[in-house]
Amino acid sequence: MTDHILSNSPAARDIDVVRSRETRRHRFNAVLRYALLTLVGLLMLYPLIWLIGASFKTNSEIFSNPGFWPEHPTLDGYIRGWKTSTPYSFGTFFVNTLWIVIPKVIGTAISCTAVAYGFARFEFPFKKVLFSALIATLLLPNVVTRIPQYLIFRDLGWLDSYLPLWVPSALAGDAFFVFMLVQFLRAIPRDMEEAARVDGANTIQTLVFIVVPLLMPALISVCLFQFMWTMNDFLGPLIYISSVEKYPISLALKLSIDTTEAFEWNRVLAMSVLSLAPALAVFFLAQKYFIDGISSGGIKG
Repeated sequence: MTDHILSNSPAARDIDVVRSRETRRHRFNAVLRYALLTLVGLLMLYPLIWLIGASFKTNSEIFSNPGFWPEHPTLDGYIRGWKTSTPYSFGTFFVNTLWIVIPKVIGTAISCTAVAYGFARFEFPFKKVLFSALIATLLLPNVVTRIPQYLIFRDLGWLDSYLPLWVPSALAGDAFFVFMLVQFLRAIPRDMEEAARVDGANTIQTLVFIVVPLLMPALISVCLFQFMWTMNDFLGPLIYISSVEKYPISLALKLSIDTTEAFEWNRVLAMSVLSLAPALAVFFLAQKYFIDGISSGGIKG
């Protein structure tokens, strides 16, 4: 009886009114935030949406219809674009791209993990100097090292091969990834490693069976970064590869825009969509681990 009277009192009704207003206000703010995020997301995704839609248009409709939805959808851009204007199909260029990407990703993961583990866990002469020199390379623009690298690879006889693209990654040439893994390793306690050493594990066994599983989120982030950067790399293959049969898709797309075919943009757009598909698929499949690796390394490091 007393609870019923209190619930119907003016004070209780005022509290209910205030709570109701607060609930409505929070809901309105949430709806406003999601609407704003949706709008910004659509604005950022519209170029990609337009690219996909335009790839199904005819060449004349691309310039006459600014919208993303084709009036008369056609696969002509994909069919003719896949054949290319060379003796090789676009599938050849896809295979060449994977032949560059996969060794670079594997080499980067192995070499950067080993170097980062050495910097994070061991003491050796000139450690701070060497690590400072490694980090200093992050401040150098890539264009500064292009000419010395080209001269070295020319003297080694590696031009017109994939070795200039593979070897630097296999030797931990990407300082950003080493720094990223060092920061992640510093956040991992050494208890499990010390226990493994007490049980008789050597350095390699400790790294492979103890450290690498703990590093997996960061390693996936490293592999994902390297995968996307290599897929988008244009200057590296342009400098070192001269044979058309060895071109990756980045050079193949440029090859399709020449003086005789510059007007066939539906072919270029269609092949651009196919070129983006692997990177987008890999990113969304590894998105969870990618976010975990970035956040863990950034917050704890």
